[in-house]
Amino acid sequence: MMSESIFDVVAQAPEDPILGLNEAFKTDPREKKVNLSIGVYCTEEGKVPLLNVVEKAEQKILEEGAPHTYLPISGLPSFTSGVQKLLFGEDSALIKDKKAVTVQSLGGTGALKVGADFLAQVLPNPEAIVSAPTWQNHVAIFEQAGFEVGSYPYYDKASGEINFPAMLESLKGLKENTVVILHACCHNPTGLDLTQEQWAQVVDVCAAHKLIPFLDIAYQGFGDGLEEDAGAIRQFAASGITFLVANSFSKSFSLYGERIGALTVVCHNSEEASRVMSALKAVIRANYSNPPAHGAKIVGQVLNDPELLAQWHADLKEMRERIKEMRRDLADELKALGAKKDFEFVTRQKGMFSFSGLTPEQVQRLKDEFGVYAVKSGRICVASLNKGNVKYTAEAIKEVL
Repeated sequence: MMSESIFDVVAQAPEDPILGLNEAFKTDPREKKVNLSIGVYCTEEGKVPLLNVVEKAEQKILEEGAPHTYLPISGLPSFTSGVQKLLFGEDSALIKDKKAVTVQSLGGTGALKVGADFLAQVLPNPEAIVSAPTWQNHVAIFEQAGFEVGSYPYYDKASGEINFPAMLESLKGLKENTVVILHACCHNPTGLDLTQEQWAQVVDVCAAHKLIPFLDIAYQGFGDGLEEDAGAIRQFAASGITFLVANSFSKSFSLYGERIGALTVVCHNSEEASRVMSALKAVIRANYSNPPAHGAKIVGQVLNDPELLAQWHADLKEMRERIKEMRRDLADELKALGAKKDFEFVTRQKGMFSFSGLTPEQVQRLKDEFGVYAVKSGRICVASLNKGNVKYTAEAIKEVL
């Protein structure tokens, strides 16, 4: 007779709503199928690209022939310094005054996790608030770190736009030291971003009500450009308040499997920054000890080499413009087909994702009847569209409306 197991109490966890769809897509035997569920940029040929800049950087790394030694707990110094310049600008006072500390992380997800664990140690009865809707992992990461997680209004279903007045009023009603998770650009899943004027008001509210902004920037360069997409972060940097930034290079370098990101914490002064860095390193040491090197070497080399940096700008522009073209093509195809709904709003959204407005029932029909896979919320990855599948996708959407 088998003895009772301590794992008898473990419940079956639900399948990840996005990665589960990706697995289902792979096993779908239909010849005509389109995967708009997972957030991965694909070329016109439907392939994940090896960027020109990555190929050049990897060649330089190979030629160096360096051994595969451990990185410091905080990561590769050339990488972390490059991240600060990317976020705050070359001439940032924060950098000069050493008020910001940056640690390399396991992608943007790892940056959020390290930040959440660190804040949970600092804050009594920690609370966080996310946009409604948001990337669902935001909620899971902060809940597992011990936070009570709520939400603030963001997307208005009736208008298909941001309900900024409601968002602002919600933020004004938060108690001090509430962590506010904000999408710095290319909001996931809606694709709708605040204007710089609206960001200025958010900064003022966070300062006046002593909130803790935690900006997530996973798509810098996919909206309007590297400098433009950092606008919100630059405004927070100029405000003099403390805040955190999680950034990722998975999409912008097409380095999905390298898990390369960073967490940056902006402090009041250099002495405070030194103490915060020691605490972050303690969190990392007890978690994964130190980060992997290859992705950091690639990104660090690019961020500190003017020629490679210019190539990265060019690669990003090519990806960004293709996404914009696919947005326009989808809207035009649906209009030409006489769809019951006007999809012009898709062209006003930014980044890889679009909140299509499709209902869960319509999304299910897309999958079952046409092999077009989307997230239940109606979020689609427009970066997976191309000239070969956009018309078929539009035809499928028209049929389920």
